Amino acid sequence: MKPSVWPASWLNAVSIYLDRRVLVILFLGFSEGLPLALTGSTLSVWLREQGVSKTGIGLFALVTMPYALKFLWAPLIDRLRLPLLTRLFGRRRGWALVTQAGLMVALLGLAGTNPATELWWTALFAVLVSFCSASQDIVVDAYRVEVLDENRQAAGAAVLVLGYRFGMLAAGAGALYIADFHGWSVAYEAMAALVLVGVVTILINKEPKVAVSPESLQREQHVADWLAARPHLSGRMAALLSWLYGAVVAPFAQFMSRKGWVVMLAFIATYKLGEVLAGVMSSPFYVDLGFTKLEIANVTKLFGLWATIIGGLLGGLLVGRVGVLRGLMIGGILQMVSNISYVALAWAGHDVSALAVTVAVENVCGGVATAAFVAYLSGLCNVAYTATQYALLSSFYKLGGDLFGASSGWLADRMDWVSFFLLSMAGALPALILLTRLMGLESRRAAPAPAE
Repeated sequence: MKPSVWPASWLNAVSIYLDRRVLVILFLGFSEGLPLALTGSTLSVWLREQGVSKTGIGLFALVTMPYALKFLWAPLIDRLRLPLLTRLFGRRRGWALVTQAGLMVALLGLAGTNPATELWWTALFAVLVSFCSASQDIVVDAYRVEVLDENRQAAGAAVLVLGYRFGMLAAGAGALYIADFHGWSVAYEAMAALVLVGVVTILINKEPKVAVSPESLQREQHVADWLAARPHLSGRMAALLSWLYGAVVAPFAQFMSRKGWVVMLAFIATYKLGEVLAGVMSSPFYVDLGFTKLEIANVTKLFGLWATIIGGLLGGLLVGRVGVLRGLMIGGILQMVSNISYVALAWAGHDVSALAVTVAVENVCGGVATAAFVAYLSGLCNVAYTATQYALLSSFYKLGGDLFGASSGWLADRMDWVSFFLLSMAGALPALILLTRLMGLESRRAAPAPAE
């Protein structure tokens, strides 16, 4: 191999990030990342300041359950036409605008609550924020998969992580800065205004083409023939049954026709467990060590963003060089080992330098793993059922994280921080074991058939 080949190949890999279609994903990633911290780490700081127990904060992880259940209404968003909006903006853009409007209203409602005296109202509006955000994710993820070809999916995943973290920076450091100077209500009102970034992005970009696949056409033709053979199911009933099959049944049936689909879902549900267990308790951990809101904002949000950017971009390049499954293995091992940095911080105590090291290690490793993971989910989707299948896959990931993360506060109340973060590392092991199984299935699929 000539010496100039490697630099040239890496330059070609990097240049893909300048593609307009990839750059659009940066702003849509911002739209996806903005609401998550507002019902997660930022909200945890608000709750802890108001005297809510660690167990209560852990249970607040359940307000994000809509992310885990979004596959239930994803078929409607995938196939249902909205009056006027679908005609004016298209299927994806019309639904995006509706979900973004709902998200702004829900954030304004959350801004008007007081967790110290009306915790149930805080929880209710947090659930509404999660529901609107999860619905926006359905649309944005489908848009991303459909607008990018296969060669750009890994880059799109990396840029999505980058934009996602910019959104989390705004909802993390930005909200904490505003809350420190002007109070929590103003902070959440400002976050509602930032939803307009996603609105503008949707308005100035084109609707992706409606994609179909030969397999989807064959499946839907089969049900049409079945209905045609039963005259008593004609008319509106036939149209309804045909729509339900295409919107609800076919996406799941197509996915379950794949060999090893149960292992895939189990892997997706467990890949981030160790990271989630540590992440849910990270903000209360920082508060208990004596870090101020400004220190948390400066180090974990602002400085941490650049570590995540590096990790995400490295993850995109890594997947392009070694493939998705190997990238997942490398990322999974890195994010498991990175939890040791929390142990080091627990020993160090209130030390800003130690906090910076912890955040750098965790965010770089997490960024690599997330970029590989998003590319893997995108590659599993059939182009004809993008919204529904991506929602199903990401819901399994979120469901596993929510159920596991809800127990984090209970564990943290009964353990010291060092023991808790050492235990969190074990959460990564099930996924790594399942990943070896998936790599074996892929090797057998790729192996040439024996000669007759």
